[in-house]
Amino acid sequence: MRGITIITLAALSPAFSFVVALGNSPPLLLDASLEDLRSGLDQGVFTSVDLVQAYLARIKETNHVLHAVVEINPDALAIAAQLDRQRAEAGPDDAPLGPLHGIPVLVKDNMATADKMNTTAGSFALVGARPKSDSTVVSKLRKAGAVLLAKTNMSQWASARSGSIPEGWSAVGGQTFGAYFPGQNPSGSSSGSAVGTSIGLAWAALGSETTSSIIQPAHINNCVGIKPTLGLTSRHLVVPMSTHMDSVGPIARSVKDAAHLLAAIVGPDANDNYTTAIPFHEPPDYVAACKPDALRGKRIGVVRNAHQLFFDEATETSFEAFNNSLHVLRDAGAQVVDGIMLDGIQPFVDGGYLFNVLAADLYSNLPEQYVRHLDENPQNIHSLKDLADFTKSSPNENYPAYDTQFWDIALNMAMSVDSPEFWSQYSAARHNLGPLGITGALQQYSLDALVMPSLYASLSASIIGTPVISVPLGKSPDNSPVIPFPDQTSNVTAPNQPFGIGFAGPPFSEESLIGMAYAFEQKTQIRTKVSPIIQPTTELAHILASKE
Repeated sequence: MRGITIITLAALSPAFSFVVALGNSPPLLLDASLEDLRSGLDQGVFTSVDLVQAYLARIKETNHVLHAVVEINPDALAIAAQLDRQRAEAGPDDAPLGPLHGIPVLVKDNMATADKMNTTAGSFALVGARPKSDSTVVSKLRKAGAVLLAKTNMSQWASARSGSIPEGWSAVGGQTFGAYFPGQNPSGSSSGSAVGTSIGLAWAALGSETTSSIIQPAHINNCVGIKPTLGLTSRHLVVPMSTHMDSVGPIARSVKDAAHLLAAIVGPDANDNYTTAIPFHEPPDYVAACKPDALRGKRIGVVRNAHQLFFDEATETSFEAFNNSLHVLRDAGAQVVDGIMLDGIQPFVDGGYLFNVLAADLYSNLPEQYVRHLDENPQNIHSLKDLADFTKSSPNENYPAYDTQFWDIALNMAMSVDSPEFWSQYSAARHNLGPLGITGALQQYSLDALVMPSLYASLSASIIGTPVISVPLGKSPDNSPVIPFPDQTSNVTAPNQPFGIGFAGPPFSEESLIGMAYAFEQKTQIRTKVSPIIQPTTELAHILASKE
């Protein structure tokens, strides 16, 4: 960590002082919002090229320690320059610029980009593999005017290879760490997206989630994460883990910024039939839902047995803060219904349904949902068995130290998603977490949302595909013990480790959830009270001063 320091105004001198003296103070990038960046671009305080240069410098400062970014887009500066020209040439009679015009965004390394970057899911099995086109969500980002700055590191294969692999590790990108304590567990699988967003390596990032892969890294890295309703965002050409659970969503530093990014990627897609369930022709105005009084009159249930999903040292310190948060909800005008028990949680855990559904999806999805769409497939990966064989034979994949347990079980089970056995397991799982879980409780108690610690919210919603939003709630105390994982790769618990509160709702209730999450965020402002100890020093002010 040598050479990486905490940013202060003094550290910005003389560049910061020079720019402030001119009356053109650019935002500090640790917390710069979309409105901050848009305003600076529109007023000519800085350009998209300036932004890209600043973010690239910040990546260079921190990536050798945190490993949040796996590959930088070699065309990012050229794309930014083109978008700057479009902004300069736009006239009053021209079509409006896209909502993210010239804004740098990070993308998880499982989302196909038909450009010079790889899409690897963290594995050398896909290095050099070329998709026929962008993934749908990437295409939507480009249409919105975003600059695809870089691909982020991730838990390899979205944590689907083996339980022996640390969160945030991939063969291609190495071990990601969080920025809030040396050796911090970044969680996963959208590890780099959350870490990169948390310290301002770009405006925001896309992640993907099967069971907790947006919400968990967002909450442990002091970010806002939205796991959308299954089908609200397309998964086309996103390397699949589970067709029945995968969802793509935003990780940002504020609820409003997450709403902006979500708005850019939602919508139907003929290549993903789950998107046909979207119940509206035009998406709601998610940004307009961000109102400070959005909690007033809402009925919010408090789930008290979600810890049955699992319990460990990493969750214990968050319960006091969670209980205190209920006062915030009441003070904001919400009616809090406490003591709700989700009767299906224990049967869901005891039945082992989740792993069985995942095993069938792993066995069936990779060839059908991804590799058949490749123009180039240099390692000839056409099945899960091909992937397992490559991984076991490649010295780059760290096998057998990191085994292929989940794949081996899935291959031995050989359970297709078309089999009666699969549908029995899937139906039982949905019943336990649906009518006996989140959706049942929402209906029984006439609730607008449920709240629980963030990780429990995402796991409770996983197999029923309902939305969850995580908002920063607090951090572990400074005297918290440092408890490493058994393999010593990173720490289970440590001082200054952030955690979040999760808002869960019925399908396609993102607009309402965003409003409630925003109101809670504005009341608490927790993110501003929890600081990373590792962060870059380069700011826009440095880039602007260097041009003088």
